Amino acid sequence: MPEGQGVGIPAWLSWTHFLNGFFLLLIIRTGIRIKGEKTPSGLWSSKRVKKRRMSLTIWFHLVLDAAWLINGVVYVVLLFATGAWVRIVPTSWEVFPNALSALIHYLSLDWPTHSGWTGYNGLQQLLYFLIVFVASPLAVLTGIRLSAFWPRDDRRINRIFTVDLAKAIHFPTMLFFVGFTIVHVGLVLATGALRNLNAMYGGQDAVNWTGFWIFVASLIVMAAGWIAARDSVIAPIAGRFGDLRMRPKR
Repeated sequence: MPEGQGVGIPAWLSWTHFLNGFFLLLIIRTGIRIKGEKTPSGLWSSKRVKKRRMSLTIWFHLVLDAAWLINGVVYVVLLFATGAWVRIVPTSWEVFPNALSALIHYLSLDWPTHSGWTGYNGLQQLLYFLIVFVASPLAVLTGIRLSAFWPRDDRRINRIFTVDLAKAIHFPTMLFFVGFTIVHVGLVLATGALRNLNAMYGGQDAVNWTGFWIFVASLIVMAAGWIAARDSVIAPIAGRFGDLRMRPKR
């Protein structure tokens, strides 16, 4: 990275990182449910546009998408406003041989020497760039295409950007996020857990338990969100923003 730039993990980065993980977890949860849901537990429609009906699960999925998107926009704005963009945007072609070298180290279980506090290695930088500027926009664009808010009357754009194409991109993108998260968390814990967690959650470049316990607290919040993401909790909220008709339980 450019000398003297992008050093340290500011508080806003830690918060947006946590919120990204929190919303993404629930988005994946609702996405899996949508994939296997044959009979919706309830149907939601806007009070203004009665014709656009969707299942309660899809409504919650879209609400989470909107929250995740807002958090992402805040992250990107602050990323460029503070100059922290140099952490994940390559500024030299040397990133590619560096990434290859890091990949060989990881595959051989001989962890490459690096410090997330001062910067990322080439492989991390490329993957984070891919997540933020490629995979996330793809997830948003295809998600909008599959939603009830997409303009159905525009035949030209619908002929080019079909529902089948959106589905072919949207679900694999979710799988990419899942795979990345599993590997990412695994490597954070395997390559110096206390220091890595302290950098992201504790806001300091030190080896102590501060970041670890904040990380544990964040996992508890995520688990609570996962448990709370059920119809009995979501339905009353959805009913405040539109017309909701729940199917009677058998």
